Amino acid sequence: MSDAIKHECGISLIRLLKPLEYYKEKYGTAFYGVNKMYLMMEKQHNRGQDGAGFASIKLDMKAGERYMSRVRSAQQQPIQDIFDQINTRINTAFAEHPEYENDVQLQKQHIPYIGELLMGHVRYGTFGKNSIESVHPFLRQNNWMHRNLIVAGNFNLTNVDELFGNLVELGQHPKEMADTVTVMEKIGHFLDDAVAKLYKQIKKEGYNKREASPLIAERLNVAKILRKASKNWDGGYTMGGLLGHGDAFVVRDPAGIRPAYYYKDDEIVVVASERPVIQTVFNVQYGDVKELDPGHAVIVKKGGAVDVKEILEPTERKACSFERIYFSRGSDKEIYQERKMLGKLVFPQILKSIDDDLTNTVFSYIPNTAETSFFGMVKEAQSYLNKKKEQQILALGPNITGEELHEILDVRPRIEKVAIKDAKLRTFITQDTSRDDLVAHVYDISYGSVKEDDNLVIIDDSIVRGTTLKRSILKILDRLSPKKIIVVSSAPQIRYPDCYGIDMAKLEDFVAFKAAQALHEDHGTTNKIKEIYEKCLKQTSSKDKDVVNYVKEFYAPFTDEQISKKIAEILSPDGIQAEVDIIYQTVDNLHEACPKNLGDWYFTGDYPTPGGNRVVNRAFINFFEGKNERAY
Repeated sequence: MSDAIKHECGISLIRLLKPLEYYKEKYGTAFYGVNKMYLMMEKQHNRGQDGAGFASIKLDMKAGERYMSRVRSAQQQPIQDIFDQINTRINTAFAEHPEYENDVQLQKQHIPYIGELLMGHVRYGTFGKNSIESVHPFLRQNNWMHRNLIVAGNFNLTNVDELFGNLVELGQHPKEMADTVTVMEKIGHFLDDAVAKLYKQIKKEGYNKREASPLIAERLNVAKILRKASKNWDGGYTMGGLLGHGDAFVVRDPAGIRPAYYYKDDEIVVVASERPVIQTVFNVQYGDVKELDPGHAVIVKKGGAVDVKEILEPTERKACSFERIYFSRGSDKEIYQERKMLGKLVFPQILKSIDDDLTNTVFSYIPNTAETSFFGMVKEAQSYLNKKKEQQILALGPNITGEELHEILDVRPRIEKVAIKDAKLRTFITQDTSRDDLVAHVYDISYGSVKEDDNLVIIDDSIVRGTTLKRSILKILDRLSPKKIIVVSSAPQIRYPDCYGIDMAKLEDFVAFKAAQALHEDHGTTNKIKEIYEKCLKQTSSKDKDVVNYVKEFYAPFTDEQISKKIAEILSPDGIQAEVDIIYQTVDNLHEACPKNLGDWYFTGDYPTPGGNRVVNRAFINFFEGKNERAY
């Protein structure tokens, strides 16, 4: 994506099912889980670079011995910083106590971070808060082991105000109105309640206080706690949690908006945000890694029992399609094919734009993440040419000469690496005029890769704001003197905010929104904008289930093609010589390419939860009133 947007978080959970001595004997180290967690976090680095955190729990520790550890970082390389800290602690302990080296029990007793239960998190800060206090995992401490709660997730809730109010009504005093704190306190409230009730029940059975503790751990119903806590959550989430005594869970929202995958064998239980992370780190097959069903939770009890339980009744599956287009690693077997299909399906629009002239057209891509859809686009171009060649050869019949045959067969799609991003360049000057000049040099071009008056087709994952296109990419591509520059988005037009974890919050940031606004001005229909504002305003006090997305009416008068054409006008920089065309994927093609991930609210406005409609209307109100603030 040439437009940088902050986006997803990634979670990792590991439960070692054997004693630590087993991993020492088989793999040479009792820190097997820590090492695997490092790999899982690094393999999900694409999902978060603003911060990272790690937490571990040791099972069956004696009173007074440390059984929970947590380390977090908001440094520039947070994962490396975390594990540098962990390694320093481990190496210092070994240097000061050589007797620990071959004694796993001494390691577990005296060295932090080693444990049977581990959780990692990589984070993008969607609200611009990148301080250490905003980095997961979050910790809720208590002297009762069972009431200690560690939470980390990939989520955003639309109704934090309501949930916060519910906590206040329960008599709590949360320290911050943030979704992470609110969620943790919500789970914590029902955890406290469940522990208290179990303790009371076990006491009635004649057990003393010390005898009650292991029985509470055994009988605690994690699924029931999650059902009560998540009852009114509105949003997309994959949430992981560790309880101090050793239970663990990962729960996914009922629409499956945010992803989660798990793997289990007799040694380990693993959960992660992406399938190939588990495949690579544990060297297991695609079919061995299962997707966690929407509305369900993987629950691992302290004793090692693993269950997948329904927590909330699943709704219509609306798994995020942006995961497939851009966020998740392209090494996933399904995602790789889906991205190729996105490139294939957009080719007919490209063919129309270049007037069927493949001979004088060069194909390329920006940025590197668009490479897979580029392969699909080029493969479809080759298939199209093969059909044309077959028709030409058949038309010439048996009298075709060798020269004519070679001339036909030599035609193939022209592929070039036209632009290269200069990763070292930093736009550190804040003044607009100087900054624009620096931004214009973020990409270098391959001079001579395009002939004068060629068509140049560049495919991108998606075009959100178009800022980098206007300020940099189109300007430098124009230096190659193409006749026409066709910028292709493998995703449809982004028209609506996302409120489930992606940092796309303001309508006026989207170039598609700007284009529709300009079309209203061109057509003299700006009065429609005020009508939509008034409709949105009237709904501010309505119940969520009654709220309608009236912002759809903003786009309704115009076709996709009209909006794309206006986007091309808006993004064409002053003085550019080449004609510019912008092509977007259609929503129907998106669904064909990604049939299991039909979440498309940022393209269509069809939000999977009631809170989404409230958010988009609030975003329109903010736009109309000139308020530069988030709608959630």
